[in-house]
Parts: sequence; structure tokens; C-alpha cells
Amino acid sequence: MSKSKTQVMLVDDHAMMRHGIALLVNMEPDMQVCAEAGDGSDALALLKRNRRIDIVLLDITLKTVPGFEVIKSMHLMLPDLPVLFVSMHDEEVYAERALQVGARGYVSKQEPSTVLITAIREVLKGNIYLSKKMHAKLLSKISSSYSEPEQSINTLTLSEFEVFHLIGTGHSSQDIARLLNRSVKTIETHRFNIRTKLNLKDGADLIRYATQWNLAELRKSM
Repeated sequence: MSKSKTQVMLVDDHAMMRHGIALLVNMEPDMQVCAEAGDGSDALALLKRNRRIDIVLLDITLKTVPGFEVIKSMHLMLPDLPVLFVSMHDEEVYAERALQVGARGYVSKQEPSTVLITAIREVLKGNIYLSKKMHAKLLSKISSSYSEPEQSINTLTLSEFEVFHLIGTGHSSQDIARLLNRSVKTIETHRFNIRTKLNLKDGADLIRYATQWNLAELRKSM
């Protein structure tokens, strides 16, 4: 491997997606993919063995540990490691939360290939990369003063949103506690707070709502 090239790690549970991104990155004269992983645990193991990695391209939805948890573990090992989320999920819902957990940017898989390369280069410069639309939305949010909290998904904290997302993908409280390395009691507290914020009457209502929301997000990305 040439030491002069930017070393890129890919973390995505779809082998075909990793292959496509790797081809795209390796076409750049100053970049190359040096490591690939299909889940969070493999990614962390690779990172321990290869501290030369310059940037990580990370998906949100992985088979085992969610991407939001993987990035936290990565930053415990290498606090300055730049991570760029590359995901099929709606940027308007996930991008801000990605920044909250320490990502340097967010790119939708629906974007043209040139956008991904631009995002990588911006992040390597130390900048944050978001689409123009999302950047404008965040600036508007920062500059606006809210007299009342918006009663929607956006009122959830990062931890609550992680739990909400996993509920919608069919995970029980026990599953979520294991995936997020938290107690079942903590997860149940999050579930109660989510129901309160979203004005849902009971646990069944929450599961229904979370499942429908996740399906709607999936349809948007197709």
C-alpha cells in the first residue's frame, strides 16, 4: 500500500455496496480502500490492528451493533478519527443525529458518486459535509428560537431515537439493551419517554408507530 494515499475503511453490511464504493474510491489517484468490514465488531477489530486509517465510511444500519454505537467505540480508540456516514436513510432525520455522535458528515447512498468523493475530501480537510438542503435546515434551526418543542420524532433525544429506530426494526427491550450495552430498565424508561413525547397510549401503539415510521423511511430511500 502506498503511504502517500489516503487510507479509507468501509463499514457496510452489504458486500455489493462495499464493492461499488471501493471501486469508486480506488479510482481516485490519492485514495485507496485499505480495510472493509460487514459489521461493527469486525470494524473495531480491524481498527485496532490498523491505526493508519485516515477516514471511515460507515453505514447506520448494520447486522449487529448500530452505526451510532460503532462510532462511539471508534472514537474511544481514536478520538480524532474522521467518520463519514454513508446511508440509505433520510438525511433530514438522521444527519443531525450523526453529527451529535461525532460524525463529520452524512451522505445519502442515492447521491451521485461525485458527491461521495467531494464529501470525503471535505471531511479530510477538517470540514463538516452535509447537503446544501440539510446545511440550510440546520442553520435555520440554530438561528430560530423555539417557544414550544415540536411534537414529532425530532423531539427525541439521541438515545431515545436509537431505541425508537430499533423498536421499529422488530427488536425487543432485551435485544435493544444488549445491542446498546444498556440495562433493560434503561430501555424501558426510554420507551416510556418516547410514548409520552409522541403521545402514544401504550407499548403496542409504540411498536405500530415505530414500525410504520421505519417502513416509510425505507420507502423514501428506494
